[in-house]
Amino acid sequence: MTAADLEAATELSREQQWPHRDEDWELFLSLGEGLVAEAGGKLVGTIMAWRFGETMATIGMVIVGSAAQGQGIGRKLMEAMIDQLGERTIVLNATEEGLPLYLKLGFVETGQIYQHQGPAPDVPLTELQPGERVRPKGKADGELGELYGKASGMERQALFDALAGDSRTVVLSRDQHPVGFAMLRRFGRGWSIAPVVAPDAAGAKALILHWLAVKQGRFCRIDITAESGLGDWLEELGLPRVGSVRTMARGPAPVPAPFPAVFGLAAQALG
Repeated sequence: MTAADLEAATELSREQQWPHRDEDWELFLSLGEGLVAEAGGKLVGTIMAWRFGETMATIGMVIVGSAAQGQGIGRKLMEAMIDQLGERTIVLNATEEGLPLYLKLGFVETGQIYQHQGPAPDVPLTELQPGERVRPKGKADGELGELYGKASGMERQALFDALAGDSRTVVLSRDQHPVGFAMLRRFGRGWSIAPVVAPDAAGAKALILHWLAVKQGRFCRIDITAESGLGDWLEELGLPRVGSVRTMARGPAPVPAPFPAVFGLAAQALG
């Protein structure tokens, strides 16, 4: 995949009713690598991957155009990318349509992701604990990328730096020590609250409420882990669940630290 493929790739994702903009594809390619399938000189399939450290990678943006489905193109793309990534553990978030193929290729389900989106509701004031604060990221907050890596079980410094350059970031601090963060950036139909890293659910809620209050009435999306326990809370706030995917791994799954935890994904493709 090259930059010249991105216009056709964007059209392919729109055909599948995925919300990705040209800018979203450009960001993904700048962070990783991709392969395309062509038939008759026309792009009919895509796959992308992102490497994290020496042992981990994620795969996403696996698309085969409607007219080219049923020809084994998705499998060929997957096999080619798996070969390209070598011995790394590969993590992906599978739709129901892709699940049978991923199971055949040796992927094992490890969790679920719930997608919540809609106009940001009118939210209550954040209830902060004594000594707790939600504030903008400052120059001294150099350890946030390390926090992200611990929470995900993958090397995430480069990803954090890239996303931070295209996002607004707030930090959750307790007794003046950073313990979590949440980013807000343009994505798809509106704004994505992603990623969200926090020591506990209360901290994650404080970070999410901050950005929902900022974007009240604007279209917002957040992809949460099933383990986060935030689904019912988001529904009660007025941000409904609209879909889900299954997290899968091929190889030893990442082992996050006990805390902090990833409560909201950077993107389903990036994990």
